[in-house]
Amino acid sequence: MASKPHPPLMKKHSQTDLVSRLKTRKILGVGGEDDDGEVHRSKISQVLGNEIKFSVREPLGLRVWLLISAVMFTVVALMALTFPNQLYDAVFDEELSNTKMSIRLYGAALLSISLIMWNGLYTAEKVIIRWTLLTEACYFGIQFLVTAITLVENGSVSNGALLLISSRVLFIIISLSYYYQLGRRPKKI
Repeated sequence: MASKPHPPLMKKHSQTDLVSRLKTRKILGVGGEDDDGEVHRSKISQVLGNEIKFSVREPLGLRVWLLISAVMFTVVALMALTFPNQLYDAVFDEELSNTKMSIRLYGAALLSISLIMWNGLYTAEKVIIRWTLLTEACYFGIQFLVTAITLVENGSVSNGALLLISSRVLFIIISLSYYYQLGRRPKKI
């Protein structure tokens, strides 16, 4: 049996063959966009994730704002739990006619929100920080509405209530601005 000579092997130069390079990159999962719109340059960046890049692009003052929020929520929650009458009197300039139970329940809810704020302070996850800021903005918005409605019903406005309402508007603006800054897609360099 005579064996037929095989034709000479032809090398395929994948570096010059554009279709072959694109197919190879697609199979490896390199160069495609992920859910956040980030284009991965290598397989290693996919495995390690993008958290290193996120830490560089944090808005200025974000961690300070999260710390201030966490401390503020914790302090007000502890005041509502331990001194409910004084907290109500400081805001509305009148004696508490209802039971202390509602103010203490408010303090318990604030303490729960403060735990979310502390968690947001110590995480590097962009999504968790955004949800923390959105939770804070929603809380301040609802508190603004409830305080404003209560002041209209009572017919009297105290200095403490005006300070509370104006501070809530400021806190809503700060929280939402950080929320939107974190949501923007970073520019490609």
